[in-house]
Amino acid sequence: MRTIVHRHLGKVVAGTAIAVAGTAVMIGITLPGSAGADDSDGKGAGQTSQQAGRQQGQGAVAPGVVEQAPAEGDTGEGRDPLTGDETERVEKLALDQQLRRTGENVEGETGPQSIAVDLADPKPSELDDPDAPRRADVSFYDYKNDKLVTKTVNLDTGKVEGTDTQQGVQPPLSRTENIEAAQLLIADPLGAGLKADFKDATDKELTTPDQLLLSSMVYRANPGTPAALADCGKHRCLTLFVKAKNGPWIDSRDVVIDLSARKIAKVG
Repeated sequence: MRTIVHRHLGKVVAGTAIAVAGTAVMIGITLPGSAGADDSDGKGAGQTSQQAGRQQGQGAVAPGVVEQAPAEGDTGEGRDPLTGDETERVEKLALDQQLRRTGENVEGETGPQSIAVDLADPKPSELDDPDAPRRADVSFYDYKNDKLVTKTVNLDTGKVEGTDTQQGVQPPLSRTENIEAAQLLIADPLGAGLKADFKDATDKELTTPDQLLLSSMVYRANPGTPAALADCGKHRCLTLFVKAKNGPWIDSRDVVIDLSARKIAKVG
């Protein structure tokens, strides 16, 4: 059991104190590989045809890799969980050109933020039908308009059978959103306490979210909420639950991150 450390923002607390708030998500950064480096080394004058052949082969194969299902991409049956291939496929089917062009993700880039892909419930008339089609509900959050867009895709036909657009509906946050929230907090003056507590706990400087385990909870404005957070609920806001990797939990629940406005405010 670690000693509790009280600071002006974060508090290093015993692991069980906050763990009940949610399952922490480990944050990892994948660095680009070195494939393709020094490609020209060792190529003699007599290898021109081979090189051209390889380039043609690469040109022909590359589009296929993008479009083809992964090797493990089989399909499920009935109420089986969605396979990796099904998940990848329905996300592409659901993200139409209009949504791709007009939406905005949590980082402010074009295209909505992917939130979740879930197996859809069968229609009432299909409850006793063993051959009922499998469908998936694909959810995106459009930060440009602060709307949740859910599309229902028929896995058998590949067609989008329904679209539901809602404002003020805030599902649990995705891993990408938690990472962006942590980045904003680390860079903000209100993140000073979190960084100080991390330094005390680990003897290292906190500079990036990959040093943390993160989970979160949606935050909604209520009576007494600071004016800076009055739009939370309409905006996508959260409180973070932070744990140092191989270290203690750090209580930062008195800070709210508004991902829609990219602002941070203190509560309580």
